[in-house]
Amino acid sequence: MMNNEMSKLNSGLQLKTSRRRLLQVSMTAAGGFSLGVMLPGCSTFRANSIDDKGSWSANAWLEITPDNRIIFTLDRVEMGQGTYTGLSTLLAEELDVEPHNIDVVFAGAQTSYRNPDYGLQLTGGSNSLSSSWPQIREAGASAREMLITAAADALQVPKDYLRTENAHVIHAGSNKRLTYGSLAKLASKQNPPSEPTLKSPTDYRYIGKQNKRLDSQQKVTGTAVYGIDVEIDGMRYAVVSRAPWLGARLKSHNGAEVEVIAGVEKVVEIETGIAVVASSYWKARKAQDKLKVEWERDEDAPLDSAEISELYHKQAHADDSDSKRSEGDVDRAFEKAKKVLEFEFDAPFLAHATMEPMNCTAHVQDGKAEIWTGTQAPDIAQVAVAKVTNVSLSDITIHNQFIGGGFGRRLTQDFVAEAAEISYKAGGVIKLVWSREEDTQHDVYRPAALHKLRAAIDDQGLPIAWDHHIIAPEIMDWYVWDASPAMFPWAPKFMYAAFGHVGLLTAGLTPATPADTSAIEGAEDLPYSIPAIEVRHTKADAGVPISYWRSVGHSHNAFAVECFIDELAYEAGRDAFEFRRDYLKSSPRLLNVLEQAATKGSWGREMEAGVHQGIAVHKSFNSYAAQLVEIKIEGNDIQVLKVVCAIDCGLVVNPDIVKMQMESGIIFGISAALYGEITFKDGQVQQSNFHDYPVLRMNQSPEIETVIIPSEASPTGVGEPGVPPIAPAIANALFQATGERHRRLPLKLT
Repeated sequence: MMNNEMSKLNSGLQLKTSRRRLLQVSMTAAGGFSLGVMLPGCSTFRANSIDDKGSWSANAWLEITPDNRIIFTLDRVEMGQGTYTGLSTLLAEELDVEPHNIDVVFAGAQTSYRNPDYGLQLTGGSNSLSSSWPQIREAGASAREMLITAAADALQVPKDYLRTENAHVIHAGSNKRLTYGSLAKLASKQNPPSEPTLKSPTDYRYIGKQNKRLDSQQKVTGTAVYGIDVEIDGMRYAVVSRAPWLGARLKSHNGAEVEVIAGVEKVVEIETGIAVVASSYWKARKAQDKLKVEWERDEDAPLDSAEISELYHKQAHADDSDSKRSEGDVDRAFEKAKKVLEFEFDAPFLAHATMEPMNCTAHVQDGKAEIWTGTQAPDIAQVAVAKVTNVSLSDITIHNQFIGGGFGRRLTQDFVAEAAEISYKAGGVIKLVWSREEDTQHDVYRPAALHKLRAAIDDQGLPIAWDHHIIAPEIMDWYVWDASPAMFPWAPKFMYAAFGHVGLLTAGLTPATPADTSAIEGAEDLPYSIPAIEVRHTKADAGVPISYWRSVGHSHNAFAVECFIDELAYEAGRDAFEFRRDYLKSSPRLLNVLEQAATKGSWGREMEAGVHQGIAVHKSFNSYAAQLVEIKIEGNDIQVLKVVCAIDCGLVVNPDIVKMQMESGIIFGISAALYGEITFKDGQVQQSNFHDYPVLRMNQSPEIETVIIPSEASPTGVGEPGVPPIAPAIANALFQATGERHRRLPLKLT
């Protein structure tokens, strides 16, 4: 999931454009009407084209065909989080079309579809709905107004006598109904309104009320096509053997011997290892077993988890931390403190563990490339393809599919680059599929983090100063190399590396390249009213490949902050809920979700034997979440029995999807809190599959109650805010159960 520093970086690097959406209309001879929307960052607007059936295809969101089909091009990927339904609902509301009557197609890579918050075509950061909230509604409202004007001209009646309903314009006096499709040609002659009139919340028919997911039927019936389902005529299968050690490079292999095995067509060396191409996936896997590969190890690559931890602790004592927030006189507060509390919190590397492993189908030929995959970043996928082939960005076509879990993993395009390079070198259509073991051991991981927290306590037992030192790498150091070139599709390939270097060298020095905040988000904006606050960051990068992971830095910062707050409450002799309530008065929305969770979860009630409560709050992606958990200890197992989650995410478009995402984030977060840990020994990842990197099973899932706070504020994120509070809530309940504090993830009793 992307976060704020990507937004700032990209908004600074991209050319400045007006925030106004430019609505353009094109007319078809057959009467079809396409509404194209240029977004900020769109360098050109390509002319619409007509197909042999006389239907217009726009380069943005909305197409209306002569037979009255409403086609919506979804420019954010559907990976289970509900964009397919949520964004369609926005269009349906303003266009007055039943959501289930909208046909949804996935966008390819194109500058028109860039996320306005990032300047890149990314789905991440829980901002699909919030970033599209004005744009898509304006597109629907503009089209509706133009259709009404067209109907008024056709019927020779005032526009006030007309209304729209379910893809029809209706005349109030005669009840004459004209389909949008029949009006499309005439509507296309109208000038788009400069300020389309949007509906008020009191007039909403679908927003806040539409609960049915529009992609459910496809998924239930198996007709939804994921990347792993793609089948292309003449397709061959590929698997890749990658170095088992971090940083190792291919030295030699017996590929010539493997090529003579029945069904094997080619063995090719690629940037990340060696690929076997065969007529079937099974034959490719069996042949891979016969490969004998020698690797050349990198002496500077990380070796063991203990050494990585040692590096973090060494960096923690280096005198080069960057102050990210400084309020009050922290040093003076510690000098006069009655008592100082000081603890360390550790968070490990984490894998994404998506249910659908990485995969990509590629066809590179004659200076062009076609890619079929599920990616969160189609334009960055283009860069990945261009780097390993002779193909220019403009000649790379991305066919995006449903995604079986992203969580930030599919923001990184290594799997796309591999498939493209294999097709480029072996020829033909190549389908690359990673195994579960490969997915786990060659992931780009959630960074590990070390937190050193201190609090100065006065003679009343209350905190007067807070000092939080975060030791962790910065994700942009790894991500900038592909992200930067994607923002400049006109640039020749020899400039790609330069863009990355410029981004790194100037980070934090100019408005165009602000500092990476992935390590400190959710910590620097501490919401508690403590008189003196210092938040610092020290970079520590062990050379382990890292990327965005669901809720990014919030995932470990919430754990450290909310566990330490619990310890401060205990030190003060205060109830954990009451203590938070007293210190959250300057954050009313966070205070409200805290109170709602405590009320709905009956905080402090007399519990049955062996059951204990914990609570935590956190703001992330502009949404406010609080979670109350009930746990029970069985032997050495921590059982999460119930979670009450209160969420304030602004105006809710689809209540069921909000609940689904809270449940999803909670289960995802419990998996990480209880089991998630990637460790290294002799330079190798120790985990390989769900037996040693577990995720929560259905029979382990708790009862989850979600309380949605009514709001008229603009919508904010829901895909990730459910993750951060769950680990500290469990850890705080664990203290109530055992009397011992657990400051290292995952939480274990042995």
